[in-house]
Amino acid sequence: MSVKHSLVIPCFNEEGNVEIFLNCAKEAMKGYTDSYELIFVNDGSRDKTGEVLKRLFNENKDVKIKIINFSRNFGKEAAMYAGLNASCGEYTTIIDADMQQRPEVAVQMGRILDENPDYDMVAAFQEKRKDGKLLSKIKTSFYSVINKVSEVHFIEDASDFRTMRKNVVKSIIELTEYHRFSKGIFSWIGYNVCSIPYEVMERESGETKWSVKKLIKYALDGIMAYTDLPLKLPLYFGIGTMVLDVLLFVALMIAQFGFDANCTAGFLACLMVFLFSIISVFIGIAGTYIGKIHTQVKNRPVYIAKEILTYEENL
Repeated sequence: MSVKHSLVIPCFNEEGNVEIFLNCAKEAMKGYTDSYELIFVNDGSRDKTGEVLKRLFNENKDVKIKIINFSRNFGKEAAMYAGLNASCGEYTTIIDADMQQRPEVAVQMGRILDENPDYDMVAAFQEKRKDGKLLSKIKTSFYSVINKVSEVHFIEDASDFRTMRKNVVKSIIELTEYHRFSKGIFSWIGYNVCSIPYEVMERESGETKWSVKKLIKYALDGIMAYTDLPLKLPLYFGIGTMVLDVLLFVALMIAQFGFDANCTAGFLACLMVFLFSIISVFIGIAGTYIGKIHTQVKNRPVYIAKEILTYEENL
């Protein structure tokens, strides 16, 4: 069955939003296309999101709805991957269920692809951030750092909210790594990308799933996924400390820094503790990389779907 536009909607504790999203998507698609599907991926929600989705599935037989229920919470990256795997559309949009990203913008991105055959993907970026000062600073610092050390370029403030052609979706799902970082994947695969601004709206219901801790972890995962620079830091640090040690030895032999013996010994002890601390940090960085390799070589699936409902069952 031919589908013009697929919407992939990751859901985690969105019981108050999914019905609003469904009605808004139905309204937005009027006048654009009758051939669309809504793919809701329930990422192990702990509220009644699954129950609400099943009710909507049974009550809206005029809409092509797919529901993928995970066996547990695997994370948004896994939910997006599952939705892309299930997508049948000529175009596919990844969009959040909380209504901060509007289906009307998805339609706008679809029209851009209609009118511009040279574009493979349309990415939406926040025209104006509504985060707090701390979160905004973290995000700005992340893009500054990763664009200096990564092998690919990241568009600042670009989100997962984007529409892509079928060939782009195919390229993404062929990348089967367990530790997924979609912003990096979107950049790594290339293709011709058109970037458009969008306004982030207020959540209809519930609370944001992001915290400073999760955002920092997400940023570190992205940096480690797209650069091996942290693994090279011990080499650069070792060269620098060798030079420092030689200069320190010469200085101590000539003048002992003008300190008495006790001061010199204390200074050396502090320096040794500092160096051992730095070594511990580097060992931790190497251990993190090794841990990710350990997880990847197990070749476990990115997600486990407990239940899949497709609109063919409603026909």
